[in-house]
Amino acid sequence: MANGQVTLAEIRQQPETWPDTVRRAREAALAPNEGAVITGAGTSAYAATAVEAAWPGSQAVGSTELFFDFHEPLAARGLVVSLARSGNSPESVAVVEKIQKALPRVRHIAVTCNAEGKLANWSGVETLVLSEKTNDRGLAMTSSFTNLVLGGYCLARLDDVEQAVDALCAGAEAVLREHESKAEELASSPPARLVALASAPLFGAAREACLKTLELTAGKVAVLPETYLGLRHGPMSFLQADSLVLCFISSDPRRRRYEMDLVAELKAKKLGRLVALAPEGVETSAFDYAIATKASSLPDYLRTPAEIVFCQLLAYHLSAQCGLDPDNPSPGGVINRVVQGVRIYED
Repeated sequence: MANGQVTLAEIRQQPETWPDTVRRAREAALAPNEGAVITGAGTSAYAATAVEAAWPGSQAVGSTELFFDFHEPLAARGLVVSLARSGNSPESVAVVEKIQKALPRVRHIAVTCNAEGKLANWSGVETLVLSEKTNDRGLAMTSSFTNLVLGGYCLARLDDVEQAVDALCAGAEAVLREHESKAEELASSPPARLVALASAPLFGAAREACLKTLELTAGKVAVLPETYLGLRHGPMSFLQADSLVLCFISSDPRRRRYEMDLVAELKAKKLGRLVALAPEGVETSAFDYAIATKASSLPDYLRTPAEIVFCQLLAYHLSAQCGLDPDNPSPGGVINRVVQGVRIYED
């Protein structure tokens, strides 16, 4: 198979996999009725951030931090939800084991893409196991990310997700059908720097957009995720005229006023090539390119699966333009599909 074909297929399959994830969530009937600590490592941690936005009373804490200090976030919560592609990374298992020993009252749910993984088969863990198709074979998580987010959404508000999944699928299909050529065009002149801007409900998507670019270009493109209001407080100095700026535009008019003010400022200062991921009907003349789909008009806390697809395509084409294999952009083993080298110490 030609370079990158595995990752490209995994990006393109996403809207086909989402209804199955929602069906599996309904059948699993896990029905949490309280806030949770939502955890994962790397991309899965950014998935947790996206899910936190949809789950009142929850808190996203990366498993890379949670296994050091879990007492405080669990003081008022009795549920941990672990999100994991393989379920085999050292921290994913360690955080469950440590919490079980110290706080046996805490309930554990794992949303995972790997039925054979350690996490899916760990004693005392309830599971939502997703389709094997979502267990990405490429190094970078793509369909696994969106399905983990969707699975987490389903734990938080299943009825809302069932109503939204058709719009999410339609939005992603529109991006794949109508906008992939633009992603390839933007990647044809790789920027030295990329910024992803989002307000809080979509900040997990912004962080994941940056990580995909960083992973798939082996760090050849420098990245910065930031909030709109936060950018003025120093990080704007990162931007140059040819920087690529991905703007997740809120479907909430109150947030959007502040976002569009910042966009106007960047335009006036000639900072960046501005790409909008915006709700339908929003004025986008300030942008160099705009994408608006049905999914973009959903509440922000449900939009991440559909909105990340263009960012994945962009990262894929940047990887190829940089002369890398998107399926294995780190042939020297700097990063690996399943994290290695973590030694877990007994307290």
